[in-house]
Amino acid sequence: MLERIEEKLMILADAAKYDVSCSSSGSKRKNTGGIGDASASGICHTYTEDGRCVSLLKILLTNHCIYDCAFCVSRKSNDVKRAAFTVEEVVDLTMNFYRRNYIEGLFLSSGIFKNADFTMERLLRIVKKLRLEQRYNGYIHLKTIPGASEELIQEAGLYVDRMSINLEMPTEAGLKLVAPEKSHDAVRKPLQFINQKIQGFQNEKKLIKHTPNFVPAGQSTQMVIGATPENDWEIMSVADEFYKKYQLKRVYYSGYIPVNNANETLPQIGSRPPLIRENRLYQTDWLLRFYNFSLNEILNPAFTQLDLDIDPKLSWALRNLHLFPIDINTADYQTIIRVPGIGRGSAMKIVSARKYGKLREYQLKKMGIAYNRAKHFITCADTIAPLGFKYAPQIKNTILQMGSSKYKAEMAENQLKLF
Repeated sequence: MLERIEEKLMILADAAKYDVSCSSSGSKRKNTGGIGDASASGICHTYTEDGRCVSLLKILLTNHCIYDCAFCVSRKSNDVKRAAFTVEEVVDLTMNFYRRNYIEGLFLSSGIFKNADFTMERLLRIVKKLRLEQRYNGYIHLKTIPGASEELIQEAGLYVDRMSINLEMPTEAGLKLVAPEKSHDAVRKPLQFINQKIQGFQNEKKLIKHTPNFVPAGQSTQMVIGATPENDWEIMSVADEFYKKYQLKRVYYSGYIPVNNANETLPQIGSRPPLIRENRLYQTDWLLRFYNFSLNEILNPAFTQLDLDIDPKLSWALRNLHLFPIDINTADYQTIIRVPGIGRGSAMKIVSARKYGKLREYQLKKMGIAYNRAKHFITCADTIAPLGFKYAPQIKNTILQMGSSKYKAEMAENQLKLF
C-alpha cells in the first residue's frame, strides 16, 4: 500500500513541477483550534532540475486529462505513467507531511478526467475535509478547473487561501496553436466571477463582522513563455490588463521546458528554458506593480523585446538619458526609485537621511545602494561637475564590465528524503 502511494506521489509531484505559481503571500488565516497557521508561513521549498524553486506539498490530483495540449506533459496522447489520488489519500498525505514539518502548505492542481465539474467536485471534497474534519488551518492554494460550475468554485473559495487558473499561452492566437480545444474566455470568466465574489465578501464584511473569508490571499494566473511566438510587449500587455481587470495578486511567467519532440512548432528537447527572459519579465512585472512605471515606458510597439543582458529599469534609463542626472538631495521619492541601482528601501533611507544635511557619495554607499550603477544617473553634494555626459552604450559597457552574477550559489545538497 505504501509503495503504491509513493509511486503515485512520484508521478503526480513530478507532473506538478511545471507549475511555478507557488507563493503563499497574502493569507491571514489564523489557527482556530486545529492544526497549522497560514498567516506567518511561507511554504517549504524544493528545487526542480533546472533550479526553479517549487513548494511542498505540490501535487496533482491526477495526471489523466481529456485535453491534448501540445505543451503539457500530462496531455492524453503523451506516453507517460498515469496515476490518480483518492480524496482520502491527498488529505492523509497533507496531514502527515504537515505534522512532520515537511510542508507548510498544500498546492493542489489536477488534470481533468471525465469533465470539469467531475474533477472540481473532488478538489472541493479535499479542501472541505482538510478544513472541517482535520481542522487544518495551513495554507491551501487550489488550481481552479476552467469550465467548472460557479457553485463549485464559490464553495471551494470558502476553504482555500488562494485560487488560480492558468492562462497557459499569453495570447488567444498562441493558445490555439498548441491547445485548439481551449480558449482564454474559459479562463477570463471564472477569474471575473472570483474577483466579483472577493469584492462582494469584502463589502459584506464591512457590515457583518462574521462574514466568512473568501479566497483571502487573492487569485493569480500563470503564462507559459517561449513556447509560442509572442514578444515581451504582448506578454506584459496581457499581464497588465489582467492586473487591472481582475485585481490579480500575481501573474507568473513560466519559461517553457520542452517535454517531447512531437510538435515541430514548439522548442525541441535539448533547447534551454528561457530562464533569463523569464527573470526579465518578473522584473518588469515588479516595476509595474511597485515602482509606478507604466507599461508603455518599459515596452511599447517600438520596443517589443526586453534586453537580456541588463535589467528593465537600467534599459529604460539608458533610453531616457535626457531625464538624468537627478540631484539626490532634492528629487522626490518617486523620481529616486527610478534610478538604476536604487530600490524602494534605499530611496526611503535617502529621503529620511537628507533631513539632516546634504548627502555625499560615501553616505550613499553606506545606505546599500548599487552605487557603481546609480552614479551614472545621479549627482550628490560632492559630485564633481562632469566634463560631458556619457552616451548610453558607454554607460552600459561600463556597468556590464563591473557586473557579476548573484546566482552563483549552488543548490544545497544532502536534503532529507520525504520517506
